[in-house]
Parts: sequence; C-alpha cells; structure tokens
Amino acid sequence: MASFGWKRKAGEKVSKAAVQLFEAEAPEEVSVDTGVDWLHAIKRRREVLLEDCAAKSKRLKDEGALLAEQGRHWEAIRRWEEAIQLTPEDACLYEMKSQVLTFLKEVFPAVQAAEMAVRLSPRWWESWQTLGRAQLSLGEVDLAVKSFQIAIHLFPTDRSLWEEDLSWAMKLQKQRRAIEEQARLEEETAKQLLAAPELIPDYDFESDEVVAACAAVAERQKEYEKLKNKTVFVSESGTVETVCESKDSSTVPSHQLFVKAR
Repeated sequence: MASFGWKRKAGEKVSKAAVQLFEAEAPEEVSVDTGVDWLHAIKRRREVLLEDCAAKSKRLKDEGALLAEQGRHWEAIRRWEEAIQLTPEDACLYEMKSQVLTFLKEVFPAVQAAEMAVRLSPRWWESWQTLGRAQLSLGEVDLAVKSFQIAIHLFPTDRSLWEEDLSWAMKLQKQRRAIEEQARLEEETAKQLLAAPELIPDYDFESDEVVAACAAVAERQKEYEKLKNKTVFVSESGTVETVCESKDSSTVPSHQLFVKAR
C-alpha cells in the first residue's frame, strides 16, 4: 500500500501537462479590501454578549428576590445560582443566597455563600452582617462577633448592627463562657469527690477522723448536686445570672429570628 505524502511536490508524480491545465483553470486571486476592522468587531461582539449576560443576570436576581418574598425560597436560590453562572463576580447574589440559606437552616452553605460575598466585596458592610448571622446559626459566636465588629467599622451609623446583631452575639458569648466556667467547676468538684484526701485506709473506722472525713465527702456531694442543678443565662441587660432549678422543672429557651429580608 502506497504511503501518503503530506507535502508532495508538484510534478513529482504528476505529469507536467496536468499541472499546466490545473494552473490555467484556477481563478485569479482577487485582493478585496472591505475596510472592516475585524478586531474591533470581535471586541464589540464580546461587549454585546457581556451586556446580554448582565441583563439576564439582573432579571434572574429580581425574580429570585420576588420569589423569596413570597416564601418560595428554593426557587429563589435556583434563580440566583443561574445568575451566578452569568455574573460570578456579583457579591449581592451570594449575599442574598446566604440570607435564604440561613433562614432554611442550611448553615454550612450559608456561611460559604456569605464568605464569597465578603471576598468579592470586602468593604460592603451588609455582606459582613450576613456572614455574622450565618456564623451565629452555625454556633461560631466568636467569629460572628468579629464579623459584626467589622460591619460596624464600615458603617457605624446603623443602629441595628449595634443593638441587635453585636449586642445579641456578645450576650451569647458571655453565656457560653459562664457555662464553660460552670462545667469546669463541676469537673473539679467531681474529681475532689472521687479522690477525697481525708479517706486514709489506716484509719480506725470508729475514730473521729473517719467521721469528719465522711462529713467532708457529704459536703462535697451536696456542692456537686447544687452545681448540677444550676442554669446559667444572660439577661436582657447583659448580666450573667445563675438559677437553681428542681429535677422536675424544665427551661424552655427563647427563639429569635436573626435574618431579616432587605
């Protein structure tokens, strides 16, 4: 089987008569200057496409906001995700998506969307506010306090940042620290109860020292039971209070909606 030559020279295996006939029948090359700036045309076409993407993204954004107001949250999220595909640098899309995800208790995606909004627009205070609220829903109280503080630094005149977001996050922070301190005291008391230094095996069981040791252990047991039955909470004024409750009583925590539609 004959091999194919990629650049076969004319006349190598073709007769000269056939070559001359081919050249005679070939049309003459015509150079036509249309006067079209193709580089400019391509750039203009790209600009038109970008304008179309921006307009469609704006329409999807508005549709998603309307759906969210009507309570159709997952449909709104799908609209915003389509808009993100068209304009991935729009921080507002991620911020609105984070708000709705926080409302739906989808805390991890909500934090991720808010972090993207902050990354794209670090000087936009509302993105930091939304990030702080998402972090609160995730239980990251310290991170939420920092996010709210940055939002206040960027927009210090907004009262809701001071009175609602930062104030509530700091109350939760105090409450968590008080609970951690109570847990530490309970652990230390339990260790002292299990390893009482007064109980020495060489004691005479009828001696006064053994009676005193048993009394000390009983006091530790009472103190441990008191610590177990205490509940720590932060009042509206921000003060930390401890309440003793019986075994039959139950404490119902109050719930508050943090995310508000803009």
